[in-house]
Amino acid sequence: MLSTPPLKRTAVLLPAAAALAIASIVVVGVFRGPQPTEPDPVRPTAAPSGVIARYQRILRDTPGDYATWAALGAAYVQQARITVDPAFYPKAEGALRRSLRLDGGDNYQAMIAMAALANARHQFGDAVRWGKRAERIAPSNPQLYGALNDAYTQLGDYPAATAAVARMNELGPGVAAFTRASYELETHGHPAGARRVLRQALDSAYTPSDVAYCRYYLGELALHSGGLDEAARQYQAARTADPAYVPALQGIAKTAALRGDLTAAISGYGEVVSRVPQPQYVAEYIELLGAAGRTREAAAQRRLLASERKLMADNGVVDDLGAAEYAADTGDAVGALRHARAEWAHRHSVIVADALAWALHLNGHDRQALRYARQATRLGWRNALFYRHRADIHAALGQGAAARRDRETAHRINPRLDPRIPAIGRAS
Repeated sequence: MLSTPPLKRTAVLLPAAAALAIASIVVVGVFRGPQPTEPDPVRPTAAPSGVIARYQRILRDTPGDYATWAALGAAYVQQARITVDPAFYPKAEGALRRSLRLDGGDNYQAMIAMAALANARHQFGDAVRWGKRAERIAPSNPQLYGALNDAYTQLGDYPAATAAVARMNELGPGVAAFTRASYELETHGHPAGARRVLRQALDSAYTPSDVAYCRYYLGELALHSGGLDEAARQYQAARTADPAYVPALQGIAKTAALRGDLTAAISGYGEVVSRVPQPQYVAEYIELLGAAGRTREAAAQRRLLASERKLMADNGVVDDLGAAEYAADTGDAVGALRHARAEWAHRHSVIVADALAWALHLNGHDRQALRYARQATRLGWRNALFYRHRADIHAALGQGAAARRDRETAHRINPRLDPRIPAIGRAS
């Protein structure tokens, strides 16, 4: 592990979320950035292609080196995220299983990397199982609690996610821990606390990619509360910190779209997608092209999105949530419901609850939709789209007063939400 220069010790108490005891997350001591060897499923840093080549050379000489096989597998996971090439996932699994065959007893490094791989493939139950195996061997390793927090959050097991992020912050405070704590606060209805902890993460950021990551998510918090000027400032600061950090370009383009400048937004997304053809970015680009009436270009991007999703599925990544949201946004009500139900069968996060509620509404099943819409808002997350969806469901049921209240809530949360371009305004 690389050493980090010491910083002044601080203690920060995050605001409480009563039912889930977020007040138990206490950040004491600050590291400059995450542990360099962390197989972090949230925040990829520098491209590890050179590291991969070095590990491969070592393994040609010492093929029984289980630790290097584990490190190689973790590097493949990172490379897949950075390049958006899921073909690295089978390579990662092969390297990690080779490591575990060589040492399946106390090889917690490979187990943590397997948890990260499972999270990347959206196999969140498997991620929990690998994380718990690693915990029995190395209960003081903060990396495994990051993987567990990610998996529990996606599964909708929020008490377990809170406990995991609290443990991670206790054992290894730093950018990776702080940013997860920030998201925990945001989803439990504490945007001010989320912003404060993100700023602490920024203060502890050590590399340009860490700074860019923190700035981007400060921009996201501003964007989803309607603060477009602050969002644009943070996205630009992210781009300045690390010009290679593509999400900063996406943030700048989103801000332009919500300001009504479709020309600038489309130009920005064209650059984003040419550099990183991630399905989310392609779907957002399609939405903007459609809004601008550029149907031929939108059709070309739809073909790209289909090929990207097939490539993901062929390499073990199944994303019914993204497919459900895209189908709903593009008028495919039947497809939206099919994919949303498939995703709900595997996990019960508030984001999936909202997607299922909206899909049910689009298919005329509003009484059932309202049950899921209430589940989507159960944490108190100030997510304007959730309340906008619930308002429309109330209206369809003839519940006018409830619909008005939810519309007013959505407007207070984010007065710049534009339901005509839902993918651009969707918080995740």
